[in-house]
Amino acid sequence: MEKAEVTIIGAGAVGLAVAQELSKHYKDIFVIEKEPCFGCGASSRNSEVIHAGIYYPRGSLKAKTCIEGQQLLYDFCAKYNINHKRIGKFIVAINEDEIRDLEDLYSCGCNNGSSQLKMLSKNEVKQLEPNITAEAAIYSPSTGIFDSHSFMKSLSVQFEGNGGTMAYNTEVTGIDKKKGRFEISVQDNGGESFKFSSRVIINCAGLNSDKIAAMLGIIGDEYKLKYCKGDYFRVHHNKARFVNRLIYPVPKHNRAGLGIHATLDLAGGMRLGPDDEYTDKINYDIDASKAEVFYESVRGFLPFVSRQDISPDTSGIRPKLQGRGEAFRDFIIKEESQNMLPDFINLVGIESPGLTASLSIAGMVKAMVRCAYR
Repeated sequence: MEKAEVTIIGAGAVGLAVAQELSKHYKDIFVIEKEPCFGCGASSRNSEVIHAGIYYPRGSLKAKTCIEGQQLLYDFCAKYNINHKRIGKFIVAINEDEIRDLEDLYSCGCNNGSSQLKMLSKNEVKQLEPNITAEAAIYSPSTGIFDSHSFMKSLSVQFEGNGGTMAYNTEVTGIDKKKGRFEISVQDNGGESFKFSSRVIINCAGLNSDKIAAMLGIIGDEYKLKYCKGDYFRVHHNKARFVNRLIYPVPKHNRAGLGIHATLDLAGGMRLGPDDEYTDKINYDIDASKAEVFYESVRGFLPFVSRQDISPDTSGIRPKLQGRGEAFRDFIIKEESQNMLPDFINLVGIESPGLTASLSIAGMVKAMVRCAYR
């Protein structure tokens, strides 16, 4: 039976970041991915925003890894010539009632260490973004956008250059713990099955990460994912030039997302989204009739957008631990010795800001793997 030292399940941004980091220190590392290429799930179906860590409770993994990951990501993009822009972001209050919530959010971001945040008055907003409507705004100059595909490709190339092995079109069908190692059963897209063993397993399976955990008996509400779908609508290219920054609303309490917002891309286009709709299945079809809801959601702060400007674009699904209306849930990044499974590292519920946080998360996992090798 073939043997690996470390097996990473999932080739999204986080799995690849972990693989690239560990390949600097260890040999015989495998990445197992059931899709034909990297980043086919949530990593390629998002806003490609480099977040600033504003929204998350102080001391949470989401806050910590986002703040640290932002700078690591900017440094990585500069070093490896990944296209990116530090264009900044406004979170806007459209009436007096929202200003208190905006002030609370500003305090949260500052307490987290989010860099260079500023509270702007109505006049200051108008000077910087004359085409939007807002009574006040948080300005986050460190927020940016980047080419997530090129980022993942760079991670993959570096991993393989360090001697790592990628196995695409390969699905994990079972895992057993035997004699201090893990026996992993996999099946390729031709239906052929085989087994190999690994000393360490790192579960980075995204939308399927709870299912991978369950293969070793780790089940229950703590690890159960809820799929939350988000659709995007494209704004006519003539209107994309009306703003220079990302424009977000004040998020509603206990919502699944940050509210339908306007993001710019590196090609100069503008999208609205994502919304949040819990679902029981993975389906990326877009309901074109939602255009009216999207228009109504943004017209209060983007008055230059008309209903006719909006058309369906793409969609994504977030692997959330938090159900609709439920309290905040943090990332699970955990070495499972507590569950009698040393050397099994779970990454479950890695949704936004997971893309921004990916390099920071990789550093956390590296420390866990080093502990496993003591």
